[in-house]
Amino acid sequence: MQQLPIFIGISACLTGQKVRFDAGHKRSAFCMEQLEPYVQYRAFCPEVAIGLPTPRPAIRQVKVGERIEVQQNDGTGDVYGELHDYGNKIAAQQRDLSGFIFCAKSPSCGTERVKVYHQQGQPADYDGIGIFAKAIMENQPNLPVEDSGRLIDAQLRENFVLRVFTYNKWLNLLSSGLTKHKLITFHSQHKYLLMSHDPVAYKTIGKLLGESKQALDELQQSYISMLMAALKKVASRKNHVNTLHHLQGYFQRNLDAKQKRELTEKIHDYRLGLSPLLVPLTLINHYLSEFPNPYLASQVYLAPYPKELPLRYSF
Repeated sequence: MQQLPIFIGISACLTGQKVRFDAGHKRSAFCMEQLEPYVQYRAFCPEVAIGLPTPRPAIRQVKVGERIEVQQNDGTGDVYGELHDYGNKIAAQQRDLSGFIFCAKSPSCGTERVKVYHQQGQPADYDGIGIFAKAIMENQPNLPVEDSGRLIDAQLRENFVLRVFTYNKWLNLLSSGLTKHKLITFHSQHKYLLMSHDPVAYKTIGKLLGESKQALDELQQSYISMLMAALKKVASRKNHVNTLHHLQGYFQRNLDAKQKRELTEKIHDYRLGLSPLLVPLTLINHYLSEFPNPYLASQVYLAPYPKELPLRYSF
């Protein structure tokens, strides 16, 4: 069956489009040079979409009583409602997205720490969320999202890409016609990936699938919500080491003493921070090619995205 493309929503300014208030852009080198070959972007500028010109007066979030307005710097032109409605519209239309990348700190697109001013002149808070971004996230709570500022961090970048590719696999599973057997197979392939991110969720989700009497529609909703929430937690070095030792166990009968010692040393070096995760994983993949194991070969943890994306080199 033909696989669904990986569609990612993205703030248009991050693609290099000159749509910002000053007619500039915030092109992201990671998005447009590293990730772009593997995905198809759908670019959105909510401010332009609701009819604001380019260039235009800057807008900002302002707390007025108990509500938030999105005003020009002179206090006029509230466009909160327009941005919110546009976000709801796009969220409803774009159900095939596998992720969304927003422009950091934007009053329309920021996912966190957006500056919120006060009418009374008190110091601004940094606890806002962009109005458009908030609508997308509320309507599609399982959708992997990240902002351009957080993508600078190597682990957050890897975590986002991993979630995007996982969610795309899920969308493909749904499009093929979901059955309980397919759901169990999907989970089986993601077990060690899940273990590396959240060992507690690893056990909880396994119990859900083994014991739940929910109808399939309800079960798949519970499953994907729990899975995506767990994968959002950045995998710790400790959890990676635990997962690597589980994978190591599959080769106990195949490796000689020297090979066992070498793999143990590679995992130990990673635990101490002396080498990146890629080093023990490369050795495990090498042994897997020598000693094939269909179950282990199916594990997404070993290759959650194309190897050409150099995301496991730096941690």
